[in-house]
Amino acid sequence: MSMRPPQIVAFGGGGFSMEWGNTLLDDHVLALTGIERPRVCFLPTASGDADHYVVRFYRAFPASRCEPSHISLFRRETGVGDPRAHLLAQDLVYVGGGSLVSLLGTWRAHGIDLVLREAWEAGVVLCGGSAGSLCWFADSVSAFHEGPARCIEGLGFLPWSNAVHYEEEAERRCAFHEAIAAGMVPGYGAADGAALHFVGSELSEVVSSRPRASAVHVSRDAQGAIVERSLAARYLGASPVTLREGQAIAA
Repeated sequence: MSMRPPQIVAFGGGGFSMEWGNTLLDDHVLALTGIERPRVCFLPTASGDADHYVVRFYRAFPASRCEPSHISLFRRETGVGDPRAHLLAQDLVYVGGGSLVSLLGTWRAHGIDLVLREAWEAGVVLCGGSAGSLCWFADSVSAFHEGPARCIEGLGFLPWSNAVHYEEEAERRCAFHEAIAAGMVPGYGAADGAALHFVGSELSEVVSSRPRASAVHVSRDAQGAIVERSLAARYLGASPVTLREGQAIAA
């Protein structure tokens, strides 16, 4: 049994699916396992198990650096036999982006949500970007399909709310502020290239694959006004820098 604490790394956007050639976030989550050649399982559920996404995963996580695998829930065969046993045997589970609604519905239909909680509590590192980030939180703002961003209840491993692509898509930030003002639990917004590393249910640090990638904490003050506070981020590249460290900004 692993002695690692429960860990989740939620990318605002990035990793192999968005930053081909920039391996900093993917290298970071591999290192968190503490194992030289970790077992890594990719869940491409949110994309409908898109073939090109699976191929891209295996190119980014070759057998020379880990023991890669994936589980297909939209195919006749999952590819691993017993998904529960396979997931519990992993060191890292990497969840891809796409439709959060499709991901949550499919996982719940197959019982994958319960297995992932069991794996997380056992010390398997969980990570992902976009839908693969939003899914871990109590609530999130999703804008995958055309139309306005909307609030979606997640798995609740983390008792916070979440918004991704935070600097790149202004409507997500606005929708996130509106939702928290309306009563959604406080939480975190992360830009592309920034990742929120949680140990247990608390934020341990923010890391980034880009020197200016940023993250924020968003809450309500006593009068119900939105307060957005910039968070310091640790750049994972060659020259460590501190990003956007500063005072709370009232929105």
